[in-house]
Amino acid sequence: MRFIDFTPGCSAQELAISETAMPRLIQGQVLVKVGAFGINRADLLQRAGKYPAPDGESPILGLEIAGEIIEISAGLATRFKVGDKVFGLVAGGAYAEYVAVHASHLLPLPASMDYIQGAALAECFLTAYQAMFVEYQLQERSSVLIHAGASGVGLAAIQLAKQANCKVVVTASSAEKLAVCLLYGADLRINYIEVDFVEVLKSQTPQPIDLIIDFVGGAYVNRNLAVLNRDGCIVQLAMLGGRYVENLDMALMLGKRATIKASTLRNRSDAYKTALTLAFERDCWAKLDSGQLKAVIDASYSASEIAQAHGRMENNLNMGKLVCYW
Repeated sequence: MRFIDFTPGCSAQELAISETAMPRLIQGQVLVKVGAFGINRADLLQRAGKYPAPDGESPILGLEIAGEIIEISAGLATRFKVGDKVFGLVAGGAYAEYVAVHASHLLPLPASMDYIQGAALAECFLTAYQAMFVEYQLQERSSVLIHAGASGVGLAAIQLAKQANCKVVVTASSAEKLAVCLLYGADLRINYIEVDFVEVLKSQTPQPIDLIIDFVGGAYVNRNLAVLNRDGCIVQLAMLGGRYVENLDMALMLGKRATIKASTLRNRSDAYKTALTLAFERDCWAKLDSGQLKAVIDASYSASEIAQAHGRMENNLNMGKLVCYW
């Protein structure tokens, strides 16, 4: 089968289509012929040699797919059958024509969606759902601050928060990105390049923030604490601003009775991913099917154009998901 090959530390331009053996199924898995796969920042980190695949998982890049089931492991009792169209998470191997997936990590592809749309769903929506409803029990009419609001996860989080009738504040780096956030429901939009989001929130929002979803870390931690409500929560999904926090204001943290939680998804157990997938399906799948929740796609590329997709994400140009298709 064809796959996107890489050497750790290589540039986007050095990604290349190559040939490798088909994946072998283990108990509980199905084989999916990949129609399209999503691009995630974790893929860029793995390409850079900074985020290897978990032990026992495929070293091939990629965390999410949409496609058709073509084989089911012997003896597996599953609701799926050969020929079903599905989307879902993998811990590695998505940048290939075929991938072995635990059946319990897949969801039916809504009939209204094609593979490109389906490949834009799993990582962003499950990550956002996990942050808001698993790591934190988001309640109706809460206030949510979402950094990187125009990212795939950010736009999914905006939609999920608005479905819960929450007030949504976002930060992004351009007027164009903020316009996309407005389109999907963001109530207050802050260009962090031009203004200090702390000052804007203190001057324009009498209600402090109940939940903050942050990808930055570093110097943002104290700034997030400054606008957090008492008993509020910061869910940390990445550390684009650096792994260390200098001069953490513990007095502010104690005064707010703040919770700071770090959350990942790729290295979770299979059982955890199964439970998360089922909970998301219960609460959200029908809204995807009806169009209340939407896949937000910035651009799609053929697999041979993978360098362009990685380059667009490296330059922080995307607003929503980047997807490649075979």
